[in-house]
Amino acid sequence: MAEVSLDAVTAASGRFDDIIDVRSPAEFAEDHLPGAINLPVLSDDERAQVGKIYKQISPFDARKFGAALVAANAARHIAGPLRDREGAWRPLVYCWRGGQRSGAFATILAQVGWRVSRLDGGYKSWRSLVVRRAHEQGFAAPVIVLDGNTGSAKTAILHRLAAMGHQIVDLEGLAHHRGSLFGARGAQPSQKMFEGRLAAALEALDPGQPVIVEAESSRIGDLELPKAVWAGVKDAPRLSLRVPVAARAAYSALDYRDVTADAGRLRAILQKLAPLHPAERIAQWLRMAEDGKWRQLAEGLMRDHYDPRYEKHRARYADREMSSVALDDLSDLDRAAETVSNALGRMAPRAAGRRP
Repeated sequence: MAEVSLDAVTAASGRFDDIIDVRSPAEFAEDHLPGAINLPVLSDDERAQVGKIYKQISPFDARKFGAALVAANAARHIAGPLRDREGAWRPLVYCWRGGQRSGAFATILAQVGWRVSRLDGGYKSWRSLVVRRAHEQGFAAPVIVLDGNTGSAKTAILHRLAAMGHQIVDLEGLAHHRGSLFGARGAQPSQKMFEGRLAAALEALDPGQPVIVEAESSRIGDLELPKAVWAGVKDAPRLSLRVPVAARAAYSALDYRDVTADAGRLRAILQKLAPLHPAERIAQWLRMAEDGKWRQLAEGLMRDHYDPRYEKHRARYADREMSSVALDDLSDLDRAAETVSNALGRMAPRAAGRRP
């Protein structure tokens, strides 16, 4: 049964058929290695019981009780989720820090005949790698920020740029949030899980090629960008999209259909803006929402809420803007992405000279 380091895992992610996290479901839900599956050798309740016995009776009794539970749960996993694994299966097993839980489970798997490896240092080593990569090192590649007013289709264009061969990191995708008050897409990952996904994306970058990211604040929904990553974003050269407000409103009315389809959610969001705007304006927006006038509502929000705030943002980063692209409309995003790609090609040599 071999032990492997975290660097080996990140360098050769295809080396293992499965990465198995044997920690409790609550531990796994907070954070885990990318792609890992959860086969807990102790449930949340069982882990609490073992800890209670350890404190109130003795470490020996806790280990004996825990060993019986681990054996029973291992048998259940082998007969259930692992029943179709063949003899050449190569799993990597880890727990909190490569100790008793992963060791016990890995030993049982090895006795079956599978070529099991155990992660040296466990999840704790992974978390150390994440902190080093995301909090301390940040981007190894030169960064270019794709900027533009709300509704400029930055995310959609970013993904089309990736399909054209550009290197990107989709911060909003990793955070599962579109970044604005209307941008929630359901539950976001935990802060630790977000940082883990981000660290994996950073590790995969080619340092010799620019990486394109979307303009963000230091927070995306409830999540904070790690310090080094935020420094890379705010200090990077920018390519700004110039799109008329009517075109942005038309695009946003379609892009935010998940919000407009939920009348209660939309009304609650608009009411949150009440401290920032005159009562009559809020009432007008609410009437537009009730009448299904999505384009008019989007345009009103952009003119009176988002665009004025963006101008303040633009002023802070005016010295970072190296180029801009005018897009008359957003009806053909492939064509828009091609225009942006050409502008990026002209920017890249200069951006490479301004590494973070």
